[in-house]
Amino acid sequence: MQRAGTTGPACTGNDLALVRLPRRVHDLVNPSVPVWGGPTGLGDGLAAGETVLGYGASSLRAGENVLSPRAGTVLPADESARGWTHEVLTLTPGVPGDSGSGLLDARGRAVGTLSTLTLLPVPGSNGVSDLRRALDFARRHGAPRGLRVAVGTEPFTGPSTGLSTGQAPTS
Repeated sequence: MQRAGTTGPACTGNDLALVRLPRRVHDLVNPSVPVWGGPTGLGDGLAAGETVLGYGASSLRAGENVLSPRAGTVLPADESARGWTHEVLTLTPGVPGDSGSGLLDARGRAVGTLSTLTLLPVPGSNGVSDLRRALDFARRHGAPRGLRVAVGTEPFTGPSTGLSTGQAPTS
């Protein structure tokens, strides 16, 4: 984004890393999301009230893997973000070290990457980069040919694991 001279909402909270694997190790890597399985493909973005699922492995969790799976709810859109980022409320928010972890929608499609722990609009919510927009930007600005979301090898199990989603407080 810096090389393209991009500023503004496209850059705020954008936390995306691309990994290119040599063909010889491709079959040794499992792109499945722990606990949830998937992703099943690329989603179409996020809407307020939608359920999202994620998994973080920050060292700040001190090995407490029970805190790693997250289910949450997308909060109403901040119009200033212009669709580049979304706020998500989860029962255990992402913490430093979880940044860049993927989020799935309720159908198992990859929809975002965890970016920031925020105080507004709801304390403890996370900023999430819109994955489809980030990938489209990367493709238009020199990303490697064939850039795509790797489909998980484990089946998507979804929110049937018993975790409940965070709900935005009502006023």
